[in-house]
Amino acid sequence: MILKNVSVLLGKELKYTPSTSIKISEQKFKLIQKNIHPSAKEDSFDCEGQLLIPGLINCHTHIGDSIAKDVIINNTVDERIHPIYGVKTKILKKTKPSHLISFMENTCKSMIQKGITTFVDFREGGLDGIEILKKVLAKVPIRSIILGRVEYYQNRKQIKQNLNLPVEKQHQLVDILKKCDGIGISGVNENSNSVLKSYSNTKKLRAIHSAETLDSIRTSKQITGKSEILRALQLKPHFLVHMTYTSKNELFLTSQKTRGIVVCPRANAALAEGIPDLEMMLKAGCNIAIGTDNVMINSPDIFREMDYLWKVTMGLNKKRIDPKQILKMATTNAGKLLRKDIGVIDRGKLADCILIDKHAIDLEPMHDPYASIVHRASDSTIKAVMIGGEIVYGKV
Repeated sequence: MILKNVSVLLGKELKYTPSTSIKISEQKFKLIQKNIHPSAKEDSFDCEGQLLIPGLINCHTHIGDSIAKDVIINNTVDERIHPIYGVKTKILKKTKPSHLISFMENTCKSMIQKGITTFVDFREGGLDGIEILKKVLAKVPIRSIILGRVEYYQNRKQIKQNLNLPVEKQHQLVDILKKCDGIGISGVNENSNSVLKSYSNTKKLRAIHSAETLDSIRTSKQITGKSEILRALQLKPHFLVHMTYTSKNELFLTSQKTRGIVVCPRANAALAEGIPDLEMMLKAGCNIAIGTDNVMINSPDIFREMDYLWKVTMGLNKKRIDPKQILKMATTNAGKLLRKDIGVIDRGKLADCILIDKHAIDLEPMHDPYASIVHRASDSTIKAVMIGGEIVYGKV
């Protein structure tokens, strides 16, 4: 396939190129130059008036919650999503797998229509939970990075006693890691230092929720006398999720010890728990990606996430921020965080991308492509979504 006369955001810096041609084959971007002559067997499309951008990457989701949208919206965070006694947990345990699969499938289709080509899911439910998501993925052509979880949560007494992961659960962890891409830990307040150390020895991707709420920070200090973030780093995580409340020193340490942070500002706001300090994270040198978090709380829409993050950050800090920085969080930064050939349009990278209609009523005239995408684009401006060189939504 050759896309001719297309505008494109190229490379790691998303350099705007007004017009070029791109050859796609074997699931990758093979050639990017002004003139490419197709062979007799190649399809060629004139993409004049269209902007090609990297596929959006949703770096934190819980799509199992798709069946519980907007349940008890006025309750506390723990009452809604605590892994032991939260309403979400009770609903998931009572839901038939067939019903869960149906709603999760709808969420995946919704993400594709909104230009999301990869999502990272913290998958509850042990092996069964992983298998449920894999059944969904067999039906919907979206990339997913599955971070599984052993359903084992310690109480305060067990954490203070520093009890290790039971042998039975250690065996379960081995089996889970054979079936998924890594582990997604609920948080330090359900795990002793010994358990975190056990998880840190695993060889696949490791991530953990951290410093999402003031209550979780207080709880960590009450139980162990230590900072929640410092305890989370005992996991040796590849990335931390949320980081709504942090100090400068903790952020500098995070930038040195991890691949980065995934912020979920709309979910934090919907839970009335504050907004992550993007400016302080950037000053500390953190690599930042974004996610939409629980579907029961938030729609899986990265366009809306970027728009909200850009404006609320400027509103809180009373300083301008380049919209390109926000777009990089949903594309190139995410690819770097995950160490995958995604989030970038360049030779040899996976051909996951979106064709945006530059003449869409909400975008024309497009004077600044970065600002246009971050706060004006939506699913209505998408012409086509491509994953691995195949059109999975819309048409060229």
